[in-house]
Amino acid sequence: MANQNVSQPSLCDPFWTQHLTGLYVAVFMGGVTGIFCILFILVKMNSRSVTTTGVINLVVVHSVFLLTVPFRLVYLVRHKWYFGLPFCKVVSAMLHIHMYLTFLFYVGILVVRYLIFFKRRDKVEFYRKLHAVAASTATWVLVIVTIVPPLLTQYGSRGEYNDTRCFEFQEELKEKYVKVLNYAAAVVVIAITLALLAFQVFIVVSTGKKLARARLAHQEFWAQLKNLVFIGVIFTCFLPYQFFRLYYLQEHTPKGPCHPNVYYNEMFLSVTAVSCFDLLLFGLGGSRWLKQSVSDLPSCLSCCPCRAKI
Repeated sequence: MANQNVSQPSLCDPFWTQHLTGLYVAVFMGGVTGIFCILFILVKMNSRSVTTTGVINLVVVHSVFLLTVPFRLVYLVRHKWYFGLPFCKVVSAMLHIHMYLTFLFYVGILVVRYLIFFKRRDKVEFYRKLHAVAASTATWVLVIVTIVPPLLTQYGSRGEYNDTRCFEFQEELKEKYVKVLNYAAAVVVIAITLALLAFQVFIVVSTGKKLARARLAHQEFWAQLKNLVFIGVIFTCFLPYQFFRLYYLQEHTPKGPCHPNVYYNEMFLSVTAVSCFDLLLFGLGGSRWLKQSVSDLPSCLSCCPCRAKI
């Protein structure tokens, strides 16, 4: 029995926290690289485009989150929190805020692109650059007003927590309304994601049929494939956590930080941070070399049998 307990994943075991450490190191390096890459691309993009505005806001979201990652790494390596409980709450909440804000910006970008497709428009853009700045500013003011006050007054306020320990706010789930909010958030994210996937499959199939064999050389088809980057990130990074969250909330009773379910919850939550790689994927999706390589792939494959016969 003792050996069985030791082998269970736990945040109290340095062996298991190594996985989280490696993941956050990769997230930090990949995220910073992606931000620098996308900045070069944004210079060439239409600054009045709604999509460009959405991408810029994604850069801001990722940048703010990445500023908190080094503090997580210090805690994972040293197994002690040195920065005070209030800042621990901020760093802990930032991972959740990053996930949901990234998801909202994804949804906004995809909805705009779907409107472009169904309304047969070339693009959707603001009349002036100032309008784009105003829209982004209004969005962030709304986020700050609605998130910061509850974060400072409510988050981590229902339990007694150690100043030298961090990211252990399981006691908050004792409150019924906290559970209800978590259930609602998970269900809404899952439902919206499935709806987006249905729309995207329909659009890709329709575009593929319309363009036939020339689809890989057509800008419209590549624009729809870019949408799959966002949906792919949601399915890979966000949905696993949301599905596990439903199980975790149902099975949860106040447990210590060493319980395996707490580790699994933290692991799935940390995977949401991998969404920081989206900027790298977005930049790669706009690469002319990649487009040319994929466009040439069918002709190369068709030539291979001929060469084999010769």
